[in-house]
Amino acid sequence: MSELESIRIDKWLWAVRLYKTRTQATEACNAGHVKLIGTSVKPAREIRIGDEISAKTGRIYKTVRVVALLERRVGAKLVSGYLEDLTSAEEYERAKQDSGSAGPTYPKGLGRPTKKQRRQLKPFTEK
Repeated sequence: MSELESIRIDKWLWAVRLYKTRTQATEACNAGHVKLIGTSVKPAREIRIGDEISAKTGRIYKTVRVVALLERRVGAKLVSGYLEDLTSAEEYERAKQDSGSAGPTYPKGLGRPTKKQRRQLKPFTEK
């Protein structure tokens, strides 16, 4: 097996589990959510070891450095060998706080809400 010199960015993002599918990685690149050295990139952009990538995954902007290249998806425990996470602790904290404001939740185990409770929840769930 030959040592890789470069690989498509969408394939690498999928392989290191920043995106669940390769299609999602491609769509994120096309939407401008993936940046290489501060500039948006297309999915076919080749990356090399040492490149710094910023990607919006869900509610958080992750910044990672490419440590090694790979073509196939690896297990979650092995991902740390292929990237170095440079995301600040403040970014993780901000995402954690934002997730709490997702909307009203109904306590688990109380069964279905009654009609009156559904009417009370309606303004929060409509957009």
